[in-house]
Amino acid sequence: EKLLVESGGGLVQPGGSLTLACTASGFTFDDYAIGWFRQVPGKEREGVSCISGSDGSIYYDDSASGRFTISRDKDKNMAWLQMNSLKPEDTAVYYCNADTPDVPWGYWGQGTQVTVSS
Repeated sequence: EKLLVESGGGLVQPGGSLTLACTASGFTFDDYAIGWFRQVPGKEREGVSCISGSDGSIYYDDSASGRFTISRDKDKNMAWLQMNSLKPEDTAVYYCNADTPDVPWGYWGQGTQVTVSS
């Protein structure tokens, strides 16, 4: 069974930092693009950042640019999202996903809750 598991969320004060981790089981990331997404109750899931599997090119949503850093390690079969200068509006459930050839962006995990509050 192919699974993606997110971890590293929690409660943090505004201005704080968190690093989210994404681990794959049942498959390897290989050269697939990896993305981080987030969702707030009542709103659609939105893309935060994405890293290519082929050339390592990176995309950030405007809301994340300059504050978040995406990275991956193919040997460890993991990806991370380093989040700095967190704001209350970053509060959401964060998910990772992969652009696999069988089910592109289809393996949604349980996500990890990030709450930014004083």
